[in-house]
Amino acid sequence: MKIAVIGTGYVGLVTGTCLAETGNDVICVDINEAKVKKMQDGQVPIYEPGLDLLFHRNIAQDRLKFTTDLAMAIKDAQIIFMALPTPPGGDGAADLSYILGAAKDISKLITDYKVIVNKSTVPVGTADKVRAVFSENTDVEVDVVSNPEFLREGVAVEDFMKPDRVVVGTTSERAKKLMAELYGPYVRQGNPILFMDERSSELTKYAANSFLATKITFMNEIANLCELVGADVDAVRKGIGSDSRIGKRFLFPGVGYGGSCFPKDVQALVKSADENDYHFAILKSVMDVNEKQKTILVEKVLKYYANNVQGKHFALWGLAFKPETDDIREAPALYIIDALIKHGATLTVFDPEAMANVKALIGDKVNYAENAYDALENADALLIVTEWSVFRNPDFERLESTLKNKVIFDGRNLYDLEKMIDLGYYYNSIGRKQIN
Repeated sequence: MKIAVIGTGYVGLVTGTCLAETGNDVICVDINEAKVKKMQDGQVPIYEPGLDLLFHRNIAQDRLKFTTDLAMAIKDAQIIFMALPTPPGGDGAADLSYILGAAKDISKLITDYKVIVNKSTVPVGTADKVRAVFSENTDVEVDVVSNPEFLREGVAVEDFMKPDRVVVGTTSERAKKLMAELYGPYVRQGNPILFMDERSSELTKYAANSFLATKITFMNEIANLCELVGADVDAVRKGIGSDSRIGKRFLFPGVGYGGSCFPKDVQALVKSADENDYHFAILKSVMDVNEKQKTILVEKVLKYYANNVQGKHFALWGLAFKPETDDIREAPALYIIDALIKHGATLTVFDPEAMANVKALIGDKVNYAENAYDALENADALLIVTEWSVFRNPDFERLESTLKNKVIFDGRNLYDLEKMIDLGYYYNSIGRKQIN
């Protein structure tokens, strides 16, 4: 099939590349000329494991192309994916200006039937708004489909190629047939393509992310309570995760959720509820708790140093909001850095992939190390914020010889408590007993 993908951000690039991998001819469109030129030259603009292999293979096979020319891209396309940003506005509502603007541009160019697919995360009713734009600007028949993405950064290629489910919102039999044909190769093992109306599809995406954000936040609350009552959150996690009704995933406590999806999707769903005179009490609490959780390590640090870190220097491991990505959007590390600097501390940071993005955002407010151990030089303590695999089994002898003091604040519970006792560290993690 011939496919156009409008937008080459995280979702658009993964979508376009993976669609090309099953033999489709895909043209990706972006208004950023420099970015398009880099992709045409074979440079992958984001870090995502496994993406580079598919990217280069499909460019070489002439199935994947990049352009700034919207008219050329959509001319022969049977299906047009819109994978554009929907950032939160000042009131928390998703900004649909990119989506509706692109719809208007497309509507003035098409000359034959197209399936227009909203791949972006959008509020309930967006398909109707997009459909209205086409009705206003063209007599050409189109079907507007909602097809939310469920890609986890770090494993997005696997998620696209072997999805748990594909959700498609459409009431058009013609569009349904085309979407079933397109996604057929990805569900050969029997996972479902779930067809539903557009509004249900739009809400499904927000509901899924908001539920997972709630599950994470609930576990963080349990972890905080564990510290107060003397329980071990790891034991509690295993105890409840063994219940098939609850499941084991998303039960690991930490310093809160971040990234491009959970924060804005929870916020947008709350805003949508408010607009319909519904008080979504659970999600409002989730947002409040998560905001506090992002800086819980700072509270632990301040308590240890009797509320005085003026002149203290800390090493910080992990800047991305999660491992296997360079995405720092709403990353807890940024909140921790900001809070410690305001209290008079200095920091040296290390992350395997995200340091360039952090430097572009905050410049020289922190020092940047070449590797994890260099970050420890002259540091009074180590803070662990992102659970990269490289941090899971460090050389503790080297760590001890480099740090000024054997003090670790672990926001991801990477290390075994008994081992830290044997090694003689002050070790403060999340929801577990403090090791002095």
